[in-house]
Amino acid sequence: MIGARERILGRLRSAQGTTATPASTATTATAATRPTTTANSTAPTQANQTTKPGIAQPTLDQRIDAHYAQWRTLRDATPAQQIDAFEAALVAAHAEVWRTSETQWAAKLAYEIARAGVQRLLLDTKRAEGAALAAALPTEVEPVAFDRPLETWKAELFDTVAAGFTVARSGIASTGTLVICPDAGSPRTMSVAPPLHIALVYGDTLHRDLHEAAHMERWSDDMPTNLVLVSGPSKTSDIQQTLAYGAHGPRRLWVVIVTDEQPADMAQGVHR
Repeated sequence: MIGARERILGRLRSAQGTTATPASTATTATAATRPTTTANSTAPTQANQTTKPGIAQPTLDQRIDAHYAQWRTLRDATPAQQIDAFEAALVAAHAEVWRTSETQWAAKLAYEIARAGVQRLLLDTKRAEGAALAAALPTEVEPVAFDRPLETWKAELFDTVAAGFTVARSGIASTGTLVICPDAGSPRTMSVAPPLHIALVYGDTLHRDLHEAAHMERWSDDMPTNLVLVSGPSKTSDIQQTLAYGAHGPRRLWVVIVTDEQPADMAQGVHR
């Protein structure tokens, strides 16, 4: 009887053109490496691969690039249309979204935080955006920095901190995804532990899709240790296929998009 391991190794040897096998596995390898094809099979094998002498074959990266160049979502979208698509995808995923300007986002967000009854807000005050928001908060909202080991204040964090504020590295327009790069001042816990996650993203950092984000930010050259992709509040339907929010993370997600436009409803504090 041929096990799964032998079948996988057999396919690898067949693909590499390896004919020599250890004596102890010669019998199983012969059976496992026997090519199995059907009339409709399109999987490349040594028998059906066709190459032209002198013509370089495209690499896997080139083939992926060509695919996205042809089928990319929002391929011809303007920056404004990308922001529209980004917001629509987030709203469809039950996130709450605001658009605001560079000069007014801190005051507007502070107003919404206080109105929601948040009393303790986790944020990185050493970052410019965190400092700006902390300065705009009313006295009833206490800014809290993540400046100590998690083990020393885990109970306090989970029991008393109502919201966490992060600044997204970028966004993916087609899926409404925030790309967050945690660091010492804004660890991953900041966007996962509090029941409300508040994220700030700049409209000019949006990419059309994940492939474009990886290329434009050169992830292959300097891949961060950890990237968090957020496409909505935490949700699951594991139990009786009933959709529930907040089972594995924040049950609410607020996204503030900083743009050059000036929404008419900004002064009233009404989100779009």
